[in-house]
Amino acid sequence: MTNSMIGKKKISKRDFLKYGFCGMCGAAIGFSPVSMLAGTKMKPPDLKLGGSKDLWKWSKEAYHYIKTPRGLRCLICPNECVVLPDEPGDCRTRVAFENKLYTIAYGNPCAVHVDPIEKKPLYHFLPSTKAFSIATAGCNLACLNCQNWNISQASPEDTTNYDLMPEQVVEECLNYKCRSIAYTYSDPIAFYEYTYDTAKRARARGIKNVIITAGYINEKPLRQFCEVVDAANVDLKSFSDEIYMMLNAGKLKPVLDTIKILKQEGVWLEITNLIVPSWTDDFDMIKKMCDWLYDNDLYDCPLHFSRFHPQYKLTNLPATPESTLKQAREIALNAGIRFVYIGNVPDSGAENTHCPNCGKLLIERKGFFVSQNHVKDSKCEFCDESIPGVWE
Repeated sequence: MTNSMIGKKKISKRDFLKYGFCGMCGAAIGFSPVSMLAGTKMKPPDLKLGGSKDLWKWSKEAYHYIKTPRGLRCLICPNECVVLPDEPGDCRTRVAFENKLYTIAYGNPCAVHVDPIEKKPLYHFLPSTKAFSIATAGCNLACLNCQNWNISQASPEDTTNYDLMPEQVVEECLNYKCRSIAYTYSDPIAFYEYTYDTAKRARARGIKNVIITAGYINEKPLRQFCEVVDAANVDLKSFSDEIYMMLNAGKLKPVLDTIKILKQEGVWLEITNLIVPSWTDDFDMIKKMCDWLYDNDLYDCPLHFSRFHPQYKLTNLPATPESTLKQAREIALNAGIRFVYIGNVPDSGAENTHCPNCGKLLIERKGFFVSQNHVKDSKCEFCDESIPGVWE
């Protein structure tokens, strides 16, 4: 098996401009270069679409696995699937062939967009810049509330994919003057090898790398990620092992370990907590989560409480009440978390950054766009208080 191109047909502008939905906040995803830069003459990347037939031929040997008497055991995430011929792993991106494990999510993203970095959401990382955003099909969790389920719960064999190998991703990022590449929409853990190889090339060209992830990954591959990743937003789905199993098909501890390792490795970290009515809107649980963040020296890590919109298998639930989000924010602030935001609620005022010392407005956001920024040299322009983040 070798890496190769798969399509012949060029992507149309209409396809390039299509929107999906963010799995964290429920907002529309996919600001294209054309829609972001109105009035600027730009065209979509010269990408190609390919069918799914024989997709396994365009793959790469996996990086973290072992051979066992029962089959090939993947070591990327805590699922540690034993992959057999004709039985892919839980993420649907790993297959066994001739006693080797391969990823079929390599160079074949099903989503390619240019987004504001604020949309990830990353509020303290290169504000007002653009992120070249890619995703393949597949995910190692199975969240009932997933709002990108049409790609996260699919295999690369089931989606229409672009020909975009790592070196091409880097070139397109540079073409569109993006400061970073975001591995997003589904979960880069499912397309680990593609993310790592692309990020390594990007870093060599001075491009930042950000992962938007549920953080369900084993320590060894995570530390390898940290060699090339500059920032991460981790979706901390709840603070209950039982809810993780029933809502997301995962466990809590591996995610908490991921958060601690990212902090330890110096990756800029922000956290999103999607509040799902009747599932994760328990204020006692939210307080425990915030206390844990504070006790682990994560009080300067921006925390985003995000509004749930009914999608996928939880369409019977209402959207999160704004009052619930505001109360969660107050709990976090009272616990000592210094930067707490509310996402997916327009004009709430809780998307702005205020100085924790003098209280003045530092960064005003209108939707995903910054209308004013008073952080200068990583400090408050008014009182010189240090503001944690990556600002230049």
